[in-house]
Amino acid sequence: MIGGLLFSFWRFLEIITLIPTLGMLAYFVHQFESQNFLTPDSVLVLFIVSVLAAAWAIATVLRRKSTRDSALFVSFIDLCFIGAFIAGVYELRYIANADCTNFSADGRFSLTIDNNGVTGDSPFQFNTDKNCAMLKASFAFGIMNCIFFAITSFLLLFMHRKRDDKEVVVKETYRRRSHDSR
Repeated sequence: MIGGLLFSFWRFLEIITLIPTLGMLAYFVHQFESQNFLTPDSVLVLFIVSVLAAAWAIATVLRRKSTRDSALFVSFIDLCFIGAFIAGVYELRYIANADCTNFSADGRFSLTIDNNGVTGDSPFQFNTDKNCAMLKASFAFGIMNCIFFAITSFLLLFMHRKRDDKEVVVKETYRRRSHDSR
């Protein structure tokens, strides 16, 4: 029972980290498609893996009983997703050392809520490159999902081993009927 709860907890964490990854990478796919460019492999690989992994994670959470019954198969597919996420993160590795923010000591600030706004001078200015930050966040979520899928894969292996310890007793009964030929 505790194994099923731990499995569900980690699956929900996977789903929670896959949804923002899907959204951010879908933004890039849409931007490239709307400009009639090919989407770079680095974005496309992680996007496709995230879509498939999200569908797999949702399906296994919704079908927990059959997931428990076929724990070895689900564990194998999770291991395959670990490899796919490693490939996606490897393709996006160039973003790891990128500097997505610019911080300076002189600038202006503005805050707008509905029709009310406040502007003024500030001793600090903080600028973030949106595209760089979204790619870096997708990269980090990809690494996190590698770890999460490894945890669920090992949990499923332990759940399968526990199920194999049960003894199965088969009771057979025979009935003999005698037929009179006359």
